[in-house]
Amino acid sequence: MRLSPASLRLSRSPALLALALPLAAALAFSDETLDKVSKSEGYCSRILRVQGTRREGYTEFSLRVEGDPDFYKPGTSYRVTLSAAPPSYFRGFTLIALKENREGDKEEDHAGTFQIIDEEETQFMSNCPVAVTESTPRRRTRIQVFWIAPPAGTGCVILKASIVQKRIIYFQDEGSLTKKLCEQDSTFDGVTDKPILDCCACGTAKYRLTFYGNWSEKTHPKDYPRRANHWSAIIGGSHSKNYVLWEYGGYASEGVKQVAELGSPVKMEEEIRQQSDEVLTVIKAKAQWPAWQPLNVRAAPSAEFSVDRTRHLMSFLTMMGPSPDWNVGLSAEDLCTKECGWVQKVVQDLIPWDAGTDSGVTYESPNKPTIPQEKIRPLTSLDHPQSPFYDPEGGSITQVARVVIERIARKGEQCNIVPDNVDDIVADLAPEEKDEDDTPETCIYSNWSPWSACSSSTCDKGKRMRQRMLKAQLDLSVPCPDTQDFQPCTGPGCSDEDGSTCTMSEWITWSPCSISCGTGMRSRERYVKQFPEDGSVCTLPTEETEKCTVNEECSPSSCLMTEWGEWDECSATCGMGMKKRHRMVKMSPADGSMCKAETSQAEKCMMPECHTIPCLLSPWSEWSDCSVTCGKGMRTRQRMLKSLAELGDCNEELEQVEKCMLPECPIDCELTEWSQWSECNKSCGKGHMIRTRMIQMEPQFGGAPCPETVQRKKCRIRKCLRNPSIQKLRWREARESRRSEQLREESDGDQFPGCRMRPWTAWSECTKLCGGGIQERYMTVKKRFKSSQFTSCKDKKEIRACHVHPC
Repeated sequence: MRLSPASLRLSRSPALLALALPLAAALAFSDETLDKVSKSEGYCSRILRVQGTRREGYTEFSLRVEGDPDFYKPGTSYRVTLSAAPPSYFRGFTLIALKENREGDKEEDHAGTFQIIDEEETQFMSNCPVAVTESTPRRRTRIQVFWIAPPAGTGCVILKASIVQKRIIYFQDEGSLTKKLCEQDSTFDGVTDKPILDCCACGTAKYRLTFYGNWSEKTHPKDYPRRANHWSAIIGGSHSKNYVLWEYGGYASEGVKQVAELGSPVKMEEEIRQQSDEVLTVIKAKAQWPAWQPLNVRAAPSAEFSVDRTRHLMSFLTMMGPSPDWNVGLSAEDLCTKECGWVQKVVQDLIPWDAGTDSGVTYESPNKPTIPQEKIRPLTSLDHPQSPFYDPEGGSITQVARVVIERIARKGEQCNIVPDNVDDIVADLAPEEKDEDDTPETCIYSNWSPWSACSSSTCDKGKRMRQRMLKAQLDLSVPCPDTQDFQPCTGPGCSDEDGSTCTMSEWITWSPCSISCGTGMRSRERYVKQFPEDGSVCTLPTEETEKCTVNEECSPSSCLMTEWGEWDECSATCGMGMKKRHRMVKMSPADGSMCKAETSQAEKCMMPECHTIPCLLSPWSEWSDCSVTCGKGMRTRQRMLKSLAELGDCNEELEQVEKCMLPECPIDCELTEWSQWSECNKSCGKGHMIRTRMIQMEPQFGGAPCPETVQRKKCRIRKCLRNPSIQKLRWREARESRRSEQLREESDGDQFPGCRMRPWTAWSECTKLCGGGIQERYMTVKKRFKSSQFTSCKDKKEIRACHVHPC
């Protein structure tokens, strides 16, 4: 499709600045149109808008800011992504950032600054340097740049994009190609504080808190801790707005720190009980080991608590373990409604938050205190590339838990007229407590509520209270007793019966069960917080044990396995890879069958995105020539770091070396040394003698062929005589000479007494071609004389080294 000049028009609206002419040639604009453009006045004048291409709700192309924020923090860097949904693509684009309600034809109308990530993909427009466009027109589905937010006081900013696909320009003033960001209030780190109103409800309400831990290897596979994963004991309370257990943007107390780092609720409960006037109920629930199990195996932990008009807020927290200082919970959840009633039900999905007391970034990071202490904040998917929640796209963290708060009863006269739900009615109709009292039969009461926490957190005398509601008074002439009851009490760990002032801590959470299948034992401990002032010994127990059952369906065919080992390193250094872990059979099935449990597991692992900023690398170069011309050698390739030095160090390798194999090198023929010349084959006249050598290595891979292995040369002893008698005389002389030589050999008693030896054989072939071998030769006995009195006449053998050069 070709666009005619009539289909184009100029505009000075903000939308004008969202389109550039990176592909002017491709769009084939007429000279007349270009003349108009060049004559237009404005900060970025060479920008056109095409009519008829805008589509409402068109989502084929999208502009996204990392984390999908609604607010920007002044001076903060954000990654901006422009993408096309497959199979779509775009060839060119333009990206700008404008202050809200600005025309864009002046430099001061633009907000923040862009930063190029990949010069091969993006560049600043030559005729509009505040805008970003493509470096080369080609098919692409995604580009990324950095946008540095403007200084404080700028107000809202509009990020706009246009794209060129084929010969058509697409643009949107609103929708997927436009993103509005407003300035964040710098006083509170992006967390909006909701005001807490005074409660106008009457009576009291009773709630049940149920905690569902959804943190598991299936939902959060990256680096999930195989051992000791758990939720610590839940600790919290119902309280007034004058007391803050914890809150985003605040600092963790010592009690919160101990829960966050150690999972210990002891200090936190002590802090809560010290605020007895501001707290109605202390909320406690048991820990969960492991962090997740199906509900048909283990019931979700729960706790009951009450609220009233002055103490209508509820807060709690529990540690995600193991972790540096990560927790989940609710802070100041208001259970009072604007209609002066009590909330029926609250369901809240929870993500982890950082207590600001430890600087670790992974589940099992070593203890590293944060100095100075930082504020409590929610974790994000962009905190650190090594974080188990890291997402290079800046998406939201998958929830790790869910809390359900249900109202189970209301007590006392209520202000609003909303009828009770079924649970309320059942609770109110439950049998009265069988406490012996003098309540008249004409007074009909509800059940007594549970006793409140003691007003004293020490061993000093305090009081606790319970309440009930007057449901009916059948005889008005007979007065009904009070609806409140008080009882003296002391702080936790103090005993009135024995008069001891021995103060004990709360029980620490139960240890894991001693076995992994069947019935075993577990234990828990506590410690002495304060010894008696009179010096007596504390008699209260410091340890408890009880039976525990794991997997009740154990059978004779069940096998006991060891814990899973640590995961191997990811097979990839960036992007998606694989990792494995192993375990062993600890005890085979009792029935002798084979253990069917798996002993190894493999799963995908996600490393930080390849070529993430600031580590931006050029493509690998071609492999170099092999370092040898034949046989085995090495070759190399390189790449370059493209990131700016000030963006940080890059630990990626810049050179790679690998082996290379060329055709085998030629091997020449190898021969032994020449042997000695043989005797002449004639005793007179013309003859010849020979010498030989052996082939040690045949030629290979085109090596030099083997030369001759036998050589001959002429020999002449003397002229042969024609007179036969003279010839016989010569033969006789030669025979006598040989006999004389034989006698000399027999008389050679110094070296070989009583022996006649054959000459040494030729040396054998070397046992190795390189690296040191051996050769052997032999001398054998030719004749042993009977007159010899020696027994040393034996065959001889000699050994020597050969081919000692290294391989």
